[in-house]
This record gives sequence, C-alpha cells and structure tokens, in this order.
Amino acid sequence: MPHPGWSTFGFDGIGTHWDVSTPEQLAPEVRKELLGTVADYDHTYSRFRPDSLVAALAKAPGTITMPRHAGALHRVYADLYRLSRGAMTPLVGSSLNRLGYDAAYTLVPSGTPEPAPRWEDVLDWDGTTITASDAVVLDIGAAGKGQLVDLLGGLLREAGHTDFLVDGSGDMLHSGSQAVTVALEHPYNPKQAIGIVELDNAALCASAANRRAWGDGLHHVLDATTGQPIQTTVATWTMAENALAADALATALFMVEPKTLETVFDFSWLRVFSNGAATFSGGFEGRLFS
Repeated sequence: MPHPGWSTFGFDGIGTHWDVSTPEQLAPEVRKELLGTVADYDHTYSRFRPDSLVAALAKAPGTITMPRHAGALHRVYADLYRLSRGAMTPLVGSSLNRLGYDAAYTLVPSGTPEPAPRWEDVLDWDGTTITASDAVVLDIGAAGKGQLVDLLGGLLREAGHTDFLVDGSGDMLHSGSQAVTVALEHPYNPKQAIGIVELDNAALCASAANRRAWGDGLHHVLDATTGQPIQTTVATWTMAENALAADALATALFMVEPKTLETVFDFSWLRVFSNGAATFSGGFEGRLFS
C-alpha cells in the first residue's frame, strides 16, 4: 500500500488496472504521458487487437520494427527460453488461443493442448527487429506488464519524482526513502493474504494460476513444450531490481527451478505449490502467516 497522504492516479490500460502513487499530485502533462505510454505499449504488443504491431505476424510471415525497449524484452526472453529448455517463450500465443484464451475471450478450447512452435524454427528476434518465417502469435504477457511498470517509473523519474509506487494490478515498482508494506494475495482467495513483504527501492511481481483461469484446470501459465497449463505450482512472487526481470521470473518459477534461474538473474522469490507447501529464498524479506 502507498504511504498515507500520498496522491494516487488510477486508470485502466492493457486490460488491467493501474495505480501510480506519489507524495504530490501528478501534473496533467505527466498523467498524459503515462497514459500515452500505456496506450503505445498496447498498440505495439497486444495479441488481442487486430491493429497491433505484432498482429501483423499472426496474419503472415514478415518483418516488423519494434520500439527501442524491445531489445531488453528480447534479452530476458532469450535467457529464459534457454534456461527453461523452451518451456517459456513469446511464441506461446497460439497455444493459449487453442485453449480458448483468445482475442474474443471465448474461453472455450478449440482442440487439445498443442505445443508452441520452437523459437529457432520460426523466429529471428534481433533487438528491435523481429522476422517470422511463418505466421506466429506473439504473446509477451509473461514479462510485458513488468516492462511497462519500469517504463512508467522511468517517466516519473524524468519528471522529477523520486518517491513513487507504480502498481499494475500487483506488479510493482517502488522508489523512495521509505519502504512500503505489501500484502501477498492468497492464491485461492483474493480477499485474504498469506503474508506481507517490505518493498524498498525494488520491484515486486507475482504470477498466479487463479488470475486467468477458466474451464477445468485451464489457466494462462503454460509449459510451451506441451501446451498444457502447469498444475504443480499455483503462485509465485519475485523481487528484483526492475519489474521486467521480476515479472518474467515470476512466470519462469512455474517451470524452472530457482537455482537454475539464479545462474543468470539476481532476485529473491517465493513459490506456493498446489499441495499448500511453500518455499522461498533467503533474500525474500517477508513474513508468511501460519
């Protein structure tokens, strides 16, 4: 939660709610810039709108030129694709569509689960240039919201705000002299918390199977090598220097052991399993309720 007395600018974008909290009310031009950045990101990456930049690759093979921040997104996805042995990939969109999590939100599977195409077979992503040799459905939902959190934080810093909390429906970036206390949402009951954590000049992101779930055992966190929703882990939280890494790692923890991720990334973490057990890293500065 932001500090008492702070001003909060709330709005909706990329299909979720945002709260940007600062000690003083944001100037109108800063609010406009924040809204414009969210709108631009959605127009670039959304697989749910036919006029987005990535939608062109779903219609036919070709090449698209992305904004500069696509380079950082590429690096994170490339590392996690390798560490997960293909289980985490930006090509998972076709598998999600097949299970019913499509542009029309039908939430009705059109067939049995299907693996995503292998990155090395169909996609050449070189920084800001993406070339597909076949029609592909890109989905950067495992890391995109986190990157957008970082972009909004960067805009606030450019506008002279050193104390802030950007909260994109649970994916957060904090900056300032006083830490904030954040409740960790219960994976089966959004009205309850399983613990609290202190967020101090860092990012905190979460991923949970219950956030986008439908049908019998269907949810949005898939193993791309099978196209099947992952059933062993139900919720994860990660803390890192930036929200792009924290968001991506929260998804990666569903399919990759923490010690493997720690060979590349510096982060702390908490995992909750479907049997109710929980494991966490030594650096995860929080308190779990009994």
